[in-house]
Amino acid sequence: MLYQVVKFAAAPVAHAMCRPHVSGASHVPRTGPAILAANHLSVLDSFLLPALLPRHVTFAAKNEYFSGNPVSSWFMRLGGSLPTDRESAHAAQAMLDAAADLLERGELFGIHPEGTRSPDGRLYRGKIGVAWLALKTGAPVLPVALKGTEKVLPVGSRVPRPAKIGITIGEPLKVSGDHANARDRRRVTDDIMAAIQRLSGQEYVPTYAASHKASNGVAEPPAKKTRRTGG
Repeated sequence: MLYQVVKFAAAPVAHAMCRPHVSGASHVPRTGPAILAANHLSVLDSFLLPALLPRHVTFAAKNEYFSGNPVSSWFMRLGGSLPTDRESAHAAQAMLDAAADLLERGELFGIHPEGTRSPDGRLYRGKIGVAWLALKTGAPVLPVALKGTEKVLPVGSRVPRPAKIGITIGEPLKVSGDHANARDRRRVTDDIMAAIQRLSGQEYVPTYAASHKASNGVAEPPAKKTRRTGG
């Protein structure tokens, strides 16, 4: 109920500010589970896609999004996003288990396989959690290409700005293999990233975005701690 209230209020704002062009929305099933695997250009990606699709989408989002920019923090909490501690393998698996439960209940789950925002607009190597989910649950994977979202809330900015964005949703991918097999997880993840790249047109980089940032001395903006008021 809270999600629908937030969506009712947020969708018109997203349309007015972003002038979105959404194509391929018909690929999202009206009922039943599906995984939306999207590229990652902006902190608001995990908000914009759920705001612009008719069905409830639960996204995975890093912990910093819940305690950093107050705009993203507010939407992440009210939108029911799943917080992810990227430094803890145990916490990451707990998030995947929670996502699997959502899919088993027939819901939609969104994930950014890159694990962090692209530092330069290119598409980086995907992490294997998305393949684990797809192979474990059997849920179809829909590749999603976001374009222009980094202009809405540029890195370091606290206030969103008007910018035209595009969202392209591809046809469901057929995946096969064993979720417990590392080679299958890697193969399926690479196939998903290739599908995203075909939709987005981004240059592909066969390394992890986090590793690229670390090797080039690029750090994520520090999360600004906000004062809790309870709840």
